Amino acid sequence: MENKQDKKIRAIITGCTGMVGEGVLHECLLHEDVEEVLVIGRRSCGVTHPKLKEIIHTDFFDISPVKEQLKNYNACFFCLGVTSLGKKEDEYYRLTYTLTMHFAQTVSSLNSDMTFCYVSGAATDSTEKGRSMWARVKGKTENDLMKLPFKKVYAFRPGFMRPTQGLKHALGFYKIITWLYPLLRASFPKFVTTLKEVGIAMINTVNKGPENSILEVKDIVELAKK
Repeated sequence: MENKQDKKIRAIITGCTGMVGEGVLHECLLHEDVEEVLVIGRRSCGVTHPKLKEIIHTDFFDISPVKEQLKNYNACFFCLGVTSLGKKEDEYYRLTYTLTMHFAQTVSSLNSDMTFCYVSGAATDSTEKGRSMWARVKGKTENDLMKLPFKKVYAFRPGFMRPTQGLKHALGFYKIITWLYPLLRASFPKFVTTLKEVGIAMINTVNKGPENSILEVKDIVELAKK
């Protein structure tokens, strides 16, 4: 039975042509607490559903042309991201920190009741001073997102995620070793989760979110059970 205090969720999702965004979108479309989903991306996510609206927008460094369409939402699941492999720090910083902050600053100015979930990564460096370039940049992104006027910000730090069966954007590496998932989960429970758990945990942040803003794998698994 739905809690009387629970509110229906109207979520913006980015990164839906990638593995994580596609999985989160899938869970949102199935979940009874989610009444509306707006996907914004550079190309179509290829999904149709009565709950779903879509904006195709190619320049995430300037979302002013679609700004008015981003009003009246109470959740944003930011799943857009790039690999640091082959990138110099200034390029990775621009595509990770600058892009994310521009989008977040815009939606926070439009939606004061919004919960913002950011897909970060295991081993992200909150001190911003470590030797790993990507971890420093992710850490700064997490830290500065939490200074914005959202209702709440959560940084998701998943490790290995078992892909959701039937979806099309699973990374090749994940597809190859999915058969090892039961062994990995049993051996490394602090580092292994499922994409389904990540999606449900994001949904649950809106009405059942914990006090801590940084969610490691164990926190994600626990939140998905609520």
